[in-house]
Amino acid sequence: MAEGVLMLNVSDPPPSIHHTSSQERHSSQRKWTEKKPGTGKRKASFGNPENNSAKQRKTNTSDQDLNLKNETESRHKPVILASKSASKPKASPKKGHGEDKGHDRPFIKTSSLFRNNPEIPEVVSPAVTQLKEKVFTSNSFEELDLHPHLVATLNKLFLVTSMTSVQKETIPVLMSGKDAVVRSQTGSGKTLAYGIPLVQSLQAVRPKVKRSDGPLAIVIVPTRELAQQSFQIFQKLLKPFTWIVPGVLMGGEKKKSEKARLRKGINILISTPGRLVDHIKNTLSIAFSAVRWLVLDEADRTLDLGFEKDLTVILNALNAAGPARQNVLLSATLTEGLSRLASISMTDPVYIQVSDVDGSLKAAEPTPQTALQPDLTDSYAIPDKLQQHMVVVPSKLRLVCLAAFILAKCKFEKSQKLIIFVSSCEAVEFLVTLLSTVLCGKPSTTSKHQPPISFLRLHGNMQQEERMEVFQEFSQSNTGVLLCTDVAARGLDLPQVTWIIQYNPPTSAAEYVHRVGRTARIGAKGNGLLFLSPSETTYIDVLAKHNISLHEMKMNDILSSLKQDERFRGRGKWDSRRSAGAQEQEVRERATVLQTDFENYVHGSAESVQAAKKALQSFVRAYTAYPSTLKHIFHIRNLHLGHAAKSFGLRDAPKGLSAATANSKEKKKGKGKDVKRPLKKLTSRERVASLIRSEYSSGLDGESKSKKKRKKKKTNMENTEGKDVMEQ
Repeated sequence: MAEGVLMLNVSDPPPSIHHTSSQERHSSQRKWTEKKPGTGKRKASFGNPENNSAKQRKTNTSDQDLNLKNETESRHKPVILASKSASKPKASPKKGHGEDKGHDRPFIKTSSLFRNNPEIPEVVSPAVTQLKEKVFTSNSFEELDLHPHLVATLNKLFLVTSMTSVQKETIPVLMSGKDAVVRSQTGSGKTLAYGIPLVQSLQAVRPKVKRSDGPLAIVIVPTRELAQQSFQIFQKLLKPFTWIVPGVLMGGEKKKSEKARLRKGINILISTPGRLVDHIKNTLSIAFSAVRWLVLDEADRTLDLGFEKDLTVILNALNAAGPARQNVLLSATLTEGLSRLASISMTDPVYIQVSDVDGSLKAAEPTPQTALQPDLTDSYAIPDKLQQHMVVVPSKLRLVCLAAFILAKCKFEKSQKLIIFVSSCEAVEFLVTLLSTVLCGKPSTTSKHQPPISFLRLHGNMQQEERMEVFQEFSQSNTGVLLCTDVAARGLDLPQVTWIIQYNPPTSAAEYVHRVGRTARIGAKGNGLLFLSPSETTYIDVLAKHNISLHEMKMNDILSSLKQDERFRGRGKWDSRRSAGAQEQEVRERATVLQTDFENYVHGSAESVQAAKKALQSFVRAYTAYPSTLKHIFHIRNLHLGHAAKSFGLRDAPKGLSAATANSKEKKKGKGKDVKRPLKKLTSRERVASLIRSEYSSGLDGESKSKKKRKKKKTNMENTEGKDVMEQ
């Protein structure tokens, strides 16, 4: 008897449901075994994937119909054939060479990243004449009439011998006792520009300054990190002059210890506006009768953050208690608010502007009105060695594109230090957890001995101690990624930062300048990358009006770095194929695998899903907060919420962004009756259908308010009619 043949004594059994399903199963097995020898390698198709899949479905359907017809014509043959093939499924794991690796990975449960995206437009950067500012001059500090110990400190502790352009212009003006408004590019040495003349004047006071004299100089800065950084600079400058005591006041510190320091005495007081106002109102030991200097560093940011009332309180307290003083305002940008502040607090100030189209220096003494001419306020000086780039990325691909860029710089290149600016605190928290888990969690075969990428976070909702720890850790590290809000955009000097990534576009050109100013400081090289969606590309024209020019970087070039990481290998085998289409298909597969890893993590627990929804909500809130002058670019109507959800690792479009907020409020009140209701479990077919819908859905509620109102009214009417019938 032939091997593998099973003989059955069956004579036309009556058709039953069980027998039919058995025949269909055997028929499908026979079809699989007949089809298997030809499926050694699958052909890659690079045309429209939707058309190809439609053709494939049509072919499969016709094959099934043909097999079913043959099966009904002869009933006994299939039984014998099925018995032959019944022994073969044991050998079915020996698939084609291209398929055997595919089953190492879980089935990709994500909808296509590369379908239904808006077209990426051709970006043409307008030609601009960029403002140039010569950072260093050939003049040394020894040319100034400074104390020899101060010059030695600059040489030894700060490792500087020659002045920057802004220092050359500013120091002589301030040493002459005049008020000044200083405007210069970020990273040009503005802190030393006012710090050196301040220390020089205080060390020359006779009799010597005593700690008990109280504040002689007050320095106001917008953020805690900048306050701490300025305090450390003054500590170094005052090394030779130990009788002058610096001190810092800022939110997050204990008021009791700050009051104790104020009672002992602080001569140079560095503070954030809010905390200083708090002490003016509540601390009796603070006195401004001896104040000789008032410095407002990053003054425009101080006004932007809403500290205008606090500044008024501080100025009134100084004017009421102290004699005439010297005032200094410093910023990389000059605004109308600064002009008002200068006119209120200063007398005949010198306006120092060290950048021009031809790079020449200039300092003048104009009135505030002539100082704010359009050519000065509208154009910003960018460091010469800063390379500025932009990339246009559809919303669905933002997350994988960011991850690919981080891998390219921090894993496959050496000594790269990145700062990523995000629009909200919740988004920072979520992205740090997501990126560190997915990018560092899986073992890599390509770089076993390479340490994992270090991810840090910095935002306003963190405790002060933690903020300072992160600031110090990132300052001292050689590599790493810092995700932060605009709390780190002003004045902070973080050494060796090579890339500034603006994941969410800034709300103004001035904010753009301050963000990219964290790199390419004091003549060093640096790079900037701005993420834009296809609907936001006109933002380039807005920046061009301020003499800022960006070079386009292609999204596919960034995603192609995933080919270097074997953790994100797709199902297909593309190594042997070198055509452009094959390369692109491999990149797409790897991007989809990476997106799947993100989505698997997010949907792995209810907590991570909730964190993703909160981050998405905060992103949408920030998107609605762009100023009216930019609403034609950043409008909520242009935002596809279903695609935006993808960039937070959510598989489906949210049902309504207000729902999560409402649920959280109900939980707090203890009225969350509907919150505990278990979610309906979807079948595989329903889930695929919902995935396809999420490609097109904007995430907004399907029914309008008027329609819901009509439904409610109709239901109420039916209820009242029912009651009337019951009463009758």
